[in-house]
Amino acid sequence: MKISNKAKHRPRVIRTLPGLRAAIAQMRKRDRTIALVPTMGALHEGHFSLVRRAQSRADCVIVSIFVNPTQFAPHEDLTTYPRTFAADVAALAERQAALIWAPSVATMYPEGFATRVVPNGPATVGLEDLSRPHFFAGVATVVAKLLIQCQPDIALFGEKDYQQLKVVAQLVRDLGLNTRIIGVPIVREGDGLALSSRNRYLTAAEREIAPAVYRALKQAAAQIRAGTALTEVLAKARGTVTQAGLQVDYFEARNAETLLPLKASPGEPIRLLAAARIGTTRLIDNIAV
Repeated sequence: MKISNKAKHRPRVIRTLPGLRAAIAQMRKRDRTIALVPTMGALHEGHFSLVRRAQSRADCVIVSIFVNPTQFAPHEDLTTYPRTFAADVAALAERQAALIWAPSVATMYPEGFATRVVPNGPATVGLEDLSRPHFFAGVATVVAKLLIQCQPDIALFGEKDYQQLKVVAQLVRDLGLNTRIIGVPIVREGDGLALSSRNRYLTAAEREIAPAVYRALKQAAAQIRAGTALTEVLAKARGTVTQAGLQVDYFEARNAETLLPLKASPGEPIRLLAAARIGTTRLIDNIAV
């Protein structure tokens, strides 16, 4: 039986900086463009949509897999965060990824590591940063390192983590990095639940309730477009999510570019953003208005 080239393909897994630098040098020597898809593994269709978009925009796609400890607080799920490396490699092989960058914690944060990137701007607008004040310094530091290490022409991030996307775009502008940041639309289940590696924490009963966040976002967006007062819309949406059985962290309407509170200017772009907890799982989602 003849085996297809696709079936034979296995992306190169690199774990050392000298190996990564050599691989990138070879890509550049062959005049290849490079795309980076940063992940923490436990890959799902949302990640694969980033890979597909990357493949349409660049010659070589690097997928990084690194569970970044600096973005987890002591009470969060670092030790239990899903790790499915073998399955991730197999899935990326099917999708023809060129290279997997899978450094160890010691490689990314060697002994004596003492430098952090501490972002302001969209990182300090009272959304994710309100309940996770440690988070964006961890994200900004690891993303800066990944961009410096991989030297991509483009890097792709999902819009589900919308505030993170804006923080990364600001970081690249502020540091003058030669990478274009591209946001990719949210991938959802049939009932609207945004795909997330943490969705596997949901019990069957919680999974039934979880799409209430997206339904509330859609309803709120429609009401805003219809001219309903913003305070009324947001109060109703928070109540809807709470009544469904979730604990609301925030449900806000913000300027879609700056994430600052709305100024009610004509034509101001609006993004609705929400976070809520059910059981041990924290759900985040957002939608354009």
